[in-house]
Amino acid sequence: MKEKLTVVKVGGQIVEEETTLHQLLDDFAAIKGRKALVHGGGRSATKLADRLGIESRMLNGRRITDAETLRVVTMVYGGLVNKNIVAGLQARGVNALGLTGADMDVIRSVKRPVKEVDYGFVGDVKQVNTALLAELIQKDIVPVMAPLTHDGEGHMLNTNADTIAGETAKALSRIFDVTLAFCFEKKGVLRNENDDDSVISLLTPPEFRQYVADGVIRGGMIPKLENAFEALHSGVSEVIITSASAIGKGGEGTRMRLLLP
Repeated sequence: MKEKLTVVKVGGQIVEEETTLHQLLDDFAAIKGRKALVHGGGRSATKLADRLGIESRMLNGRRITDAETLRVVTMVYGGLVNKNIVAGLQARGVNALGLTGADMDVIRSVKRPVKEVDYGFVGDVKQVNTALLAELIQKDIVPVMAPLTHDGEGHMLNTNADTIAGETAKALSRIFDVTLAFCFEKKGVLRNENDDDSVISLLTPPEFRQYVADGVIRGGMIPKLENAFEALHSGVSEVIITSASAIGKGGEGTRMRLLLP
């Protein structure tokens, strides 16, 4: 029987504010068993870019990453945000290790090809070093992964944190029984975006398609959920969409499954 592993992806908004960061660290530290954390940090990157006079350009929620922007996100994601999380977890007795994809060649990517849009130095994940990550986790080391990868030729690449979480969870599902939790400010996927208590408790592919057709699920949530179902198809046992304060608490949030239980 595979050992259980919880992979938590948390958005930048949560890790960039002192109050919500401390609560997240408390909640994450309380998760029992093996675990890993993937984080964002976009707002901090935008703030630093503004202070440096560098324009931040976004398209469909994705950052256009030129050479100057790449320097900023490398400093912020791999430095400031990542190390604040690592230090906070160490203070809570969690033996955390901050990683970008370049560290120990954990995640290698290819630069996204130019099609309709040139995203610049943005990476699409090519391979995850499953054996190395599993070895760290089995030694009670908790990976804290920044949204940065590398191409194996000396270049860092900005990579979407949701993608890193999904690809890491899929890779590790060969060794562990993986639950992937995407943490947001909301309690889960909502039937009514104006009602924080209208959480859809269980979501299967047919229901997802119907909610999209009805306009209940739309915008940036659609690709997030498509990625979540892809993770389930690739061996992840369960995907949960929930609030950061609910991680590790059974029954809260939106639980995604390929089939009804």
